[in-house]
Amino acid sequence: MAPISDHPLRYSLTGELHARPFPEIRAPQVVAFLAIKQAGDAAARDRDRGADMAHLVSLLKHYGAPLPDKDATHYYGAMGRFHIKWEQHTEFVTYTAFGDELSGRPFDPAEFDVFPADWLSETPGQRLTSSLLRLMPMPRKPEPMLEQLREWFVPESLAAAQVLEGAAVVASDFRIDPAGHTRFAVFVPEQTGSRRVGRIIQRLLEIETYKTMSMLGFALTREIGGTVGKMDRQISDLMAKMSAQEQKPEATLDALLDVSVELENVVAQTSFRFAGTAAYKAIVDERIGALREVRFEGRQGFGEFMMRRYEPAMRTVISMERRLERMSARALRASDLLRTRVDVERSAQNQSILESMDKRADLQLRLQHTVEGLSVVAISYYAVSLASYVLYPMGEYIGVSRGALTAGVTLPVVALVWLAVRRVRRKIG
Repeated sequence: MAPISDHPLRYSLTGELHARPFPEIRAPQVVAFLAIKQAGDAAARDRDRGADMAHLVSLLKHYGAPLPDKDATHYYGAMGRFHIKWEQHTEFVTYTAFGDELSGRPFDPAEFDVFPADWLSETPGQRLTSSLLRLMPMPRKPEPMLEQLREWFVPESLAAAQVLEGAAVVASDFRIDPAGHTRFAVFVPEQTGSRRVGRIIQRLLEIETYKTMSMLGFALTREIGGTVGKMDRQISDLMAKMSAQEQKPEATLDALLDVSVELENVVAQTSFRFAGTAAYKAIVDERIGALREVRFEGRQGFGEFMMRRYEPAMRTVISMERRLERMSARALRASDLLRTRVDVERSAQNQSILESMDKRADLQLRLQHTVEGLSVVAISYYAVSLASYVLYPMGEYIGVSRGALTAGVTLPVVALVWLAVRRVRRKIG
């Protein structure tokens, strides 16, 4: 008996679930993170993404590290004194470098030199975000940590929390430092396992990346705000003119169609980014929820920070997306109403034309009757004359005068002519 056949994608799809494991990390550790996004949205991005792979290969060759498979979408391995993790996503690629040597200067810009300057200058895209993460053993008392956090971060923006039932204390102010990086500090007690530390760091970096990606939707909202407001006013003005009947419906409909085309163009240009913003925001919320935060020394946590600083921006994006939907619906309803009004007016015009045609047909019928009567008279006149000329010799023979003969012939001839004309009209009709 032949064994059951497998779907051709069964093993590849199952492998995808396990292809990107969390790194195993122990303190102390420094992590340099870089996310690169090519210009445009993913829909316009080169699907083979060969430039991203070539850039990774260039970095690995610089360190003499093993090269990935040409079709790989992720990579993890040793790279000199570091370990590198590379992941290819729908719209961006990420590089995460792990080093065991902490600099004496916290968040030293030199720690980012794991990515050579000439390699960075050849990046096939733009830096979406970059971060330095400092992983340290947790001291027995919180005071040293609080002192370091006050020194390293902006107090008014600082977010800090215990995560995963005390597995670590994480902190960041989500600001860009003078070197161009965001900073994260992670303190872990000795008993926290290396895989759990790896999950914490991965989630922190994902929060930073997806937060930045979702904020692109907010930037787009501000960019199109003026245009959308202008179109909204135009639609309102056109609907007011339609209500007041200040201009012909055809002219109003043409103007409304022009606005509708422009509006649909804006919707088409923003739909991908707004959908992406919603998806990235959901990931940010999930990653923060997965940390299971507990307030640390009265400080706001990541969730509270996002609620105060990040959520309003996301609500603005949602509001703009709904506003565009409502405007499209308004423009569609107004177009339908205008088309209905135009159809009604055209029906009235057609009715008027039909009434005018009926009047003309009635006049033509009357004129036709008049012409028929005149035709009967004219034909009868000539027929009587011909008949008289034919009967005159007979009248002289029987002794009837010409006047009496003409009078006697006239009525029968007229009757015959009238009957002949009516018969012809019936055949034509």
